[in-house]
Amino acid sequence: MVKKEKTILEVGKRRLAIARAVIKEGTGKVFINSRPLDLWGTPVLRLWVKEPLILAGDLAKVVDIHVNVRSGGIVGQAEAVRQAIAKALVKYSKDKKLKQKFLEYDRNLLVYDPRRNEPHHASGKGASKRGSRRHKQRSKR
Repeated sequence: MVKKEKTILEVGKRRLAIARAVIKEGTGKVFINSRPLDLWGTPVLRLWVKEPLILAGDLAKVVDIHVNVRSGGIVGQAEAVRQAIAKALVKYSKDKKLKQKFLEYDRNLLVYDPRRNEPHHASGKGASKRGSRRHKQRSKR
C-alpha cells in the first residue's frame, strides 16, 4: 500500500489580495508565485512573511510551502501570504499551542480583517477627488 502524502490547502485574504497556500512534507522551502521567498518582494515584506515561519520553529523546517497570490497591492499581498501560511501551518500541525501563539502575536495571522475603504459619494462639485466625506470649505462671511 502506498502512503498518501499529507497536503493542506489554505486561503489568506487581505483587502483585494487573495493568497492560496499548499503545504506538504519537505525540507523547509517556501515559494511565492513559483519564486523562492528570498527573491520575492522587498526585505521588509519578506521579513513580514517569515513571521509565522519563525514562530512555528522546527515545524517550518519539515514542510514545503507553495503560495499563489493574486490581485491587490504588494503590502496586501504580503499580508494575505502570511495569513495563508499561518493558517496552513496550524491546520497541518493540529497544534492548539501554535494557534494560541499566533493569536497572541498578531490576530491577523489567523483572522480575516473585514475593514474596507468607504466608496466615494457622488457630489456634483468634483468631490470624488477628495475622498468620500470631505467637503469643499465654505466661508460664513
